[in-house]
Amino acid sequence: MNTNADLLRELRIDRSPGPPPSRKGLWIAVGSIIAIAVLVLLGWWLFGRERALPVRTATAVSLAAGDAPASVLDASGYVVARRMATVSSKITGRVREVLIEEGMQVEEGQVMATLDPVDADAQRALSASQLGAARSDIARVQAQLAEAEANARRLGTLVGQQLVSKAQHEQAIATRDALRAQLDSARRNAQVAADGLRIADIGVDNTVVRAPFSGVVIAKAAQPGEIVSPLSAGGGFTRTGIGTIVDMDSLEVEVDVGEAYIGRVQPKMPVEATLSSYPDWKIPAEVIAIIPTADRGKATVKVRVALKEKDARIVPDMGVTVSFLEKAPEPGSEPRRGVRVPAAAVVQREGADAVFVVGADNVAELRRVEAGREAGEGREVTSGLAPGETVVVDPPAELADGATVSTDAQ
Repeated sequence: MNTNADLLRELRIDRSPGPPPSRKGLWIAVGSIIAIAVLVLLGWWLFGRERALPVRTATAVSLAAGDAPASVLDASGYVVARRMATVSSKITGRVREVLIEEGMQVEEGQVMATLDPVDADAQRALSASQLGAARSDIARVQAQLAEAEANARRLGTLVGQQLVSKAQHEQAIATRDALRAQLDSARRNAQVAADGLRIADIGVDNTVVRAPFSGVVIAKAAQPGEIVSPLSAGGGFTRTGIGTIVDMDSLEVEVDVGEAYIGRVQPKMPVEATLSSYPDWKIPAEVIAIIPTADRGKATVKVRVALKEKDARIVPDMGVTVSFLEKAPEPGSEPRRGVRVPAAAVVQREGADAVFVVGADNVAELRRVEAGREAGEGREVTSGLAPGETVVVDPPAELADGATVSTDAQ
């Protein structure tokens, strides 16, 4: 009986409430689905969408817009003076006085220094004495000649009357002619003495050193008591100059232009010069001449440039950067057509010149153009591009027509 009762209890349905079922598996499944969706979106963001290429851009400028002329070539050089001289004396002598200082303005003919004139004065005094002696000799001979001429005339009258011999008359004539020759010789000696005096005066004048032209003293080379000579005597104790002066009105610029670019430079070409000391000061200038020789060591050609402004701030040996500008159009000439873009914006695509034009939606359009000559870092485009359009500078090789770009306008 007990056994049957136990079996019946086992077959009874237990209707008492039990613990709720676990939902852990459900949350794991939902999290997995969300993670997969995030990975799919991330993969599409990184690999599925078209990436925008970062590029540099520039704006096309009209050639007829009246803007400043473009630079054809940039070069560097130095300010030089066409008239600069180290002034020395014509003779060797001891400096007595120096009348100049650095930075002093001197005029042409102004005395810069004097030398000890003792020797020159002595030589002049000797020449003056010799001239006086020669003139005294002329007076002596003239007196003797006057007496000889009178005697010759008197004897000529007496010989006609046969009161004196013909020999006496001939002797008087010979004496007269000899004195005439002595007078000519004395006069020539006096002329020689006068020339010697003039030379002595020049020697005295040579002890005074004068400025050969107007300018500014940039160096003082001698002091009183030193020996100065126009020739180098060696040893370091003899000065070869009193000082150096520069004509500031003769300042110009000399630049070295590479042989490969000298064809861009022409005489009378406008130039803009910028001193290294004053980078914000643009000095108008002009090409004077292209020196017809090259430096084989540096492969450069020297170009002379004239500065159109005179200013005390411009001094010799200053560093300067020059920009050779294209010539402005003649008045009344037809306006130039086309635009100017950076030279790096023009590329070769399928054997033709082309540029990438960026539209409003940052989509690059490959457009064929007709490119003209280069002007410095710029290049002319005569057709295919309108003023104001944005072009890509140095387009990367992977940039294609219709690609999206991220611009960095300049």
